[in-house]
Amino acid sequence: MPEIERLLVVDDEAPILHALQRTFEAAGYEVIACADPAEALDRLREKPFQVLSADYMMPGMTGAEFLAQAKALQPETIRILLTAAHDFSAAVDAVNNGEIFRILAKPWNRVELLGTVRQAFDTYALREKNRQLTAIVQSQNAELAALNKGLERLVEERTTNLLDGMVAVLDYRDTETQWHSRRVSRFTRRIAEQMGIRDAYELRTIEMGALLHDIGKIGVRDAVLLKPGPLDQEEWMREHPRLGWALLQRIEFLRDASVIVLQHQERYDGRGYPSGLKGEQIVLGARLFAVADTYDAITSDRPYRKAQPHEAAVIEMQRVAGTQLDPQGVLAFCAIEEQEWLQIRSEVEKISLVEQEWGWTPPKRIFEQIREAATKQKQPISQPPDGADAKVG
Repeated sequence: MPEIERLLVVDDEAPILHALQRTFEAAGYEVIACADPAEALDRLREKPFQVLSADYMMPGMTGAEFLAQAKALQPETIRILLTAAHDFSAAVDAVNNGEIFRILAKPWNRVELLGTVRQAFDTYALREKNRQLTAIVQSQNAELAALNKGLERLVEERTTNLLDGMVAVLDYRDTETQWHSRRVSRFTRRIAEQMGIRDAYELRTIEMGALLHDIGKIGVRDAVLLKPGPLDQEEWMREHPRLGWALLQRIEFLRDASVIVLQHQERYDGRGYPSGLKGEQIVLGARLFAVADTYDAITSDRPYRKAQPHEAAVIEMQRVAGTQLDPQGVLAFCAIEEQEWLQIRSEVEKISLVEQEWGWTPPKRIFEQIREAATKQKQPISQPPDGADAKVG
């Protein structure tokens, strides 16, 4: 509450105006007295008042009209209306319209008048205190929300970096398919973009689901994972999609991506696993992943065969479109020039070179910096970008 309790009194009759002014000043209030409502509105534009008192019958505008305009200028101010007996019905209507705190009859009772004004100042003080407390709570809530958002970003970054390292471990277990997960994540996102997906969250979900597709293999023995040649039926790692899904279910920002992990071994014709889903029963991200994974498998060296050229991959993917692969996904893939797929592969290989130089797996933000550097065809990177060695992802 302001230190000075300031009251504006408006009445067109000079004797009444002076009497009111003396009464209120004697009670310790700072009083501004105006005989003209227009002049009183000017005073409201100059300084704040906690309480306004106005006569009902005044030339030019009624007291109710004046107080309504006063509310527009200083909405928090407490408004009191003085009225003679014959004005009472109109004054009551003004009170009912919500413009006025209290109505007093003329001639007034001094004790009632001062008591009403005191209540008006106390009401203003309580409301002002409530406004201040509300502002403090809102400010603290905003700060808390910002803090929570910052913590969520930090948790997401650190969790992503941890999973990134786990993916790198999986890829490194098989030196023939090193950086496979990174390649298929980039391939899958590019196919999604070709199909017209523009939503940043959806693209991020598809990319992360593809990147983490094999996270459930983290507990599979090397003897099974690295066996040269086709796996026996009993050795198929049919549980790793479920294991990966269960792992990511505990991470809120990866729950949507976890569905891609769960379904990444399903086939378009329903002959996949673990659930035998068919066609559009399989989420789009998993269907597009299957296209990207097939391409990467054909064009990469494997323990049991050498990499094949792009043209051979396209022929095979078109052959299995509608059975193993989503036909629309294959069409989207084929609409992209070979050079772009080679460029993506090259960019991922830049990461491998940097990892060999630095001796650790760079976090995702470094991956993005290297991708930008690769597109600009600058000289090879021989040391981490500024600040990159401050935190290992």
